[in-house]
Amino acid sequence: MRFFTLAQGIFSRKVSFDALVFFPALLLVAFGLITMSTFTGENFFFEKQLISLTVAIGGFFLATRVDTDMLKRTNVLVTLFIVFSAVLITLFSLGHVAKGAQSWFKIGLFAFQPADAMKLLLVLVLAKYFSRRHVEIAHFRHIIVSGVYALIPFLLVLLQPDFGSAMIMFFIWFGMILVSGVSKKHLALVFLVGALAFGGLWAEVFKPYQKDRILTFLNPLTDISGAGYNAYQSVIAVGSGQLMGKGVGYGTQSRLRFLPEYQTDFIFSAFAEEWGLLGVLILFSLFAVVIIRILFLSLLGGTNFEMLYGMGVAIFLISHFTVNIGMTIGLLPITGVTVPFMSYGGSHLLVEFVALGLLVSMKKNARPAHRSALENEFLGVE
Repeated sequence: MRFFTLAQGIFSRKVSFDALVFFPALLLVAFGLITMSTFTGENFFFEKQLISLTVAIGGFFLATRVDTDMLKRTNVLVTLFIVFSAVLITLFSLGHVAKGAQSWFKIGLFAFQPADAMKLLLVLVLAKYFSRRHVEIAHFRHIIVSGVYALIPFLLVLLQPDFGSAMIMFFIWFGMILVSGVSKKHLALVFLVGALAFGGLWAEVFKPYQKDRILTFLNPLTDISGAGYNAYQSVIAVGSGQLMGKGVGYGTQSRLRFLPEYQTDFIFSAFAEEWGLLGVLILFSLFAVVIIRILFLSLLGGTNFEMLYGMGVAIFLISHFTVNIGMTIGLLPITGVTVPFMSYGGSHLLVEFVALGLLVSMKKNARPAHRSALENEFLGVE
């Protein structure tokens, strides 16, 4: 009975909508679906992603009903954080192994990756933590405490091993540290200690073969016949699209299976080959519209919690987008990070639309205020 009462309290608002954030995100999904539909004999990906999109849209509208004030007042977020940490631990015994990582719960044809939900929870928990301490945010202890919040899921995901998701969690923590107003000197000290520790390990502990593995990971194009094969094929696909692209359905790298994981990690490469530079510019523009709208909605927040949450969602999506594009053009290591809204997969799509839905729900707390007043409170200036 208590659970149903709590659920009723959380989902107590009417459905909201924001076209400027919803429709650009939906167009990004459409680009992904069009690209998937061109894969030879692979309608499975297209059809299954349509189901995932239906669920994600339902999640969006459900999230717009959430009473975000209740998330601030109660311990719901911390409870969910503990529950999902336990779920991540459970993966080590019950999780499905795919591509060398034990990261999914699988039931029939459908799978769920808890790390995706944990990224959004981390944004919410950090937003709540920093919003309650904005006046004293410059203290060093807040780097440590917030770092512990991030370290728990970071390690659990890294041990699966899923380096890509772990890296995104680090970027979420680091980005929210920067926008929350934490002392940059203290943050620099933490990174200096980390850099010195890594330098000591490199000089005294790592064996030559371990150093070679790290160097190949950082620059996979140095070994195009081995570890760098995927990155090399991806660079070929992106470059061969040129200005106008080869045309929808005529991308040879994906159709002939030279491009691996073309529906998930390398869907941008498949898209760029078919649509060319012009298509890529349209894609980037749509993503920019989503991010700008997220930041605008965050600045309308009634409290620091709403503002920090919006900033965190923007950091979350930008991190995914930047890392994926970087790895597909050979500038960053191959880490298995998806393109937001566009890549195949139901877990990340649901989480991304829920993240937008929560932000739209927070519009109900919007307050009229002068921009300088918002900046002062956001930065912790009295």
